[in-house]
Amino acid sequence: MSCPDRPGIVAAVAGFLHASGANITSSAQHSTDPSGGRFLMRMEFEHDEPIDGLRDRFATAVADPFAMTATFTDAAVPKRLAILVSREEHCLLDLLWRRRSGELFADVEVVVSNHDDARADVESFGVPFVHVPNSREQREAAEEAMLGVLAGRFDLVVLARYMQILSGDFLARVGAPVMNIHHSFLPAFAGAAPYERARERGVKIIGATAHYVTEELDAGPIVEQDVARVSHADDVGALQRMGRDIERTVLARAVRWHLEDRVLLDGNRTVVF
Repeated sequence: MSCPDRPGIVAAVAGFLHASGANITSSAQHSTDPSGGRFLMRMEFEHDEPIDGLRDRFATAVADPFAMTATFTDAAVPKRLAILVSREEHCLLDLLWRRRSGELFADVEVVVSNHDDARADVESFGVPFVHVPNSREQREAAEEAMLGVLAGRFDLVVLARYMQILSGDFLARVGAPVMNIHHSFLPAFAGAAPYERARERGVKIIGATAHYVTEELDAGPIVEQDVARVSHADDVGALQRMGRDIERTVLARAVRWHLEDRVLLDGNRTVVF
């Protein structure tokens, strides 16, 4: 939940849940500025009441008086996940393995790719694979085809090294947040060929960034980042090998946090509880 900061928010939320017979098991909050900022909170609780009725009563008793935006989620229901990928499979296969091993609580219901390379690997996990060729010349038709597969069906769409730019129209119509893994420590080296550009610049640290996708390239709210030290002796191939490990772990953490409703948006920033 989020709202303009003022005294009494935590007391109102906790008091409502207590009066409703709920047992609070976890709580975290953050104020961007106690004087005129925004207050953000995530709470876990146990309750036997159907979630719709609880949500409606909370809106009247707490959310409306505090001008609060609040979302209720049943943590026992897995979220529906779609993955988009191009040719590089390291992030895709890592997510599929984590799902199969139980590290990610989600139903991966489809993988969409602009190449057919990953079909056998994806289908070996029992996940449907859809091939939708895409290029600058056929982008509009490709996006329409992908929307026919994705629109309104998923809780999160993950770009696991999907190397095509998505239009604002696609993002507006897909009906779910879209998360990307970019192979640099943004805002450095946005766009194409970041490892090559990092090598040319002689950087001593490379990284990866998981962020929500907006119409502006690689500029959406950042969810997670990590880095590794490199040296003058590392060529582009070495940077790519080290970078793939960072990309996998950063994307997996960000996806898990989203699935667990730990990421709250504050403008173009995120608060991760």
